[in-house]
Amino acid sequence: QVQLVESGGGLVQAGGSLRLSCAASGRPFSSYAMGWFRQAPGKEREFVAAITWSIRTYYADSLKDRFTISRDNAKNTVYLQMLSPKPEDTAVYYCAADSRPYYSGSNFPRADFTSWGQGTQVTVSS
Repeated sequence: QVQLVESGGGLVQAGGSLRLSCAASGRPFSSYAMGWFRQAPGKEREFVAAITWSIRTYYADSLKDRFTISRDNAKNTVYLQMLSPKPEDTAVYYCAADSRPYYSGSNFPRADFTSWGQGTQVTVSS
C-alpha cells in the first residue's frame, strides 16, 4: 500500500498561481503513474492530470493550458502547478497512485488508482 500526503493547498486569488505537492512512500515510486483528481462540493471526483513512469503527461481537456503535472523521482514527489486559477477550480485536490506498474497507455480511470491521499483544499477567490 502506498502512503500519499498532499500539501500546498490554500486560498489563492484568481489569476495567481499555486503548486500542490504529494509525497509518496511505501513502494517504488518511479515505476508507477501518479495522478491528481479533484472534487468540488456536490460534484463527482474528476480527473485532473496524470504522469506516467516514463514522464508522459495527460490532462483533462479543460485544464491542460493552465495546469502542469510533474514528478521528482529522487524525492518520491509529484506536483501540480496551477496557473491562472479560476473560482471554478475551487475543490479538494487528491493525489492518487496508479496500481499498474510501467503502464504506458493513456487511460486513467479512477478505479485503477488504488491509493489516495487525504486531499488538500484549494479555494480560488475572484
